[in-house]
Amino acid sequence: MASYRKAGWGDLQAIADLYEKAHDAEEAGVIHTGWLRGIYPTKETVEAGLKRGDMFVAEDEGRIIGAGVINHVQVDVYAKGSWKHPAPDEKVMVFHTLFVDPGCQHQGIGRGFIKYYEDYALSEGCPYLRFDTNEHNLRARALYQQLGYEEIGIVPTIFNGIPGVGLVLLEKYLG
Repeated sequence: MASYRKAGWGDLQAIADLYEKAHDAEEAGVIHTGWLRGIYPTKETVEAGLKRGDMFVAEDEGRIIGAGVINHVQVDVYAKGSWKHPAPDEKVMVFHTLFVDPGCQHQGIGRGFIKYYEDYALSEGCPYLRFDTNEHNLRARALYQQLGYEEIGIVPTIFNGIPGVGLVLLEKYLG
């Protein structure tokens, strides 16, 4: 049974290794995050999240099986979104760089992480939830829609140094 928590510095290498698994799966055509090895996400991505204190993990029996960043940072292209629920920045919680170990898929880990994110956001007084995914990440898009998130548009962008990305913007209001 997975548990979810804020990551600590002792989790650095395990999270970096997890993101390398994401790159392996992407390169093998198993997943379609649109991420690129050496560009995003990297060990430096994890270090930055740990420094900010906004990196979170899913853990099972002491093993990191999922990771992501939860904070108030809306990436610049969010300004181009036609959000159905306008909200002040301090009331918006965003989930970034969510990934679950491919060997743990179809076990409810991603669903559990999203539930943790929602509960965390509410505990922080943020009923407006937003995040994004690559337009080609059909599996994630389907999951998010099943969990009540609405796609409000696809914005073309250069994402973390990766050109030609169609970023799907999603939102959910918990009010």
